[in-house]
Amino acid sequence: MRSIKKYGLTYLKGMAMGAADIVPGVSGGSIALIAGIYQTLLDSINSFNLENLSLLKKLEVKKFYKAVNGSFLLSLLLGILTSVFALSKVITYLMSEHPIPLWSFFCGLILVSAFMILRDIKRWHLGVVLAVLLGTVLAFWVTNLPPTASPDAKWFVFVAGAIAICAMILPGISGSFILLILGKYETILQAVSEKDIFTLALFASGCVVGILSFSRLVAFLLRKFHSTTIGLLSGFMLGSVNELWPWKIVTAWRTSSSGEQKPFLTENLWPTEYAEQVGNDPLILNALLAFLFGIGLVLGIERLATKLQKS
Repeated sequence: MRSIKKYGLTYLKGMAMGAADIVPGVSGGSIALIAGIYQTLLDSINSFNLENLSLLKKLEVKKFYKAVNGSFLLSLLLGILTSVFALSKVITYLMSEHPIPLWSFFCGLILVSAFMILRDIKRWHLGVVLAVLLGTVLAFWVTNLPPTASPDAKWFVFVAGAIAICAMILPGISGSFILLILGKYETILQAVSEKDIFTLALFASGCVVGILSFSRLVAFLLRKFHSTTIGLLSGFMLGSVNELWPWKIVTAWRTSSSGEQKPFLTENLWPTEYAEQVGNDPLILNALLAFLFGIGLVLGIERLATKLQKS
């Protein structure tokens, strides 16, 4: 019963990661860090090494499953896939019809999480401070990069998967946003909707190669320079708020494959500027309530996790 509760909770965390990864600007890595499974996730990914893979050659499937923390990864993956396939239309609808409360919610979620993670750093020094500043500046710079035209060749779907998955496991830097920058966000979303198995398999192959390589680097940095690396990851989350800012004006549009006009470039505005330039209600009260809900959700999850650990 205890293991069912444990992996049921992991499944829900996976759903949260999947829902976050659908939104360009929100990182599944941030959710993993918030949910307290980031290190476990890295360790589990890194357990796919030659020694453990050799167990498969010997057909020792049970030993392999245990060695790679299979129950954890399977629960998490099922949760992520559930969100991707079940919530993609809901998230897309909210982004289109209720963007200000949605982005405000994620702003609250990410900001409070970044400060809570920084609070856990036991030993502050100049390197940690510089890491926080560097992470913030880097994330701010990445989120200001304009989307670009990309090759239509299938091999680039593989490359995009390898690059995007690196961002997906980095808190603060969204894999979906990287796909948007690479010009492949709509391609992958369309492949999910149409169940284009070949494109999804190609993308997944790139993800596997990217995550097995990059996770080892992050795990090494956390092991050798824990406080500095946590500072860097927290900085990524703080800098990503630039992309999550609720009040934006579209400065350029693009035509999707279905012929629809979709935002291409945006510029952040203050609520008063948004009302003047866009002509819409900035919904400040709605934004504030959504922002506070994001903060309250993280604080509630932390309190629940503390109770579970004590019990």
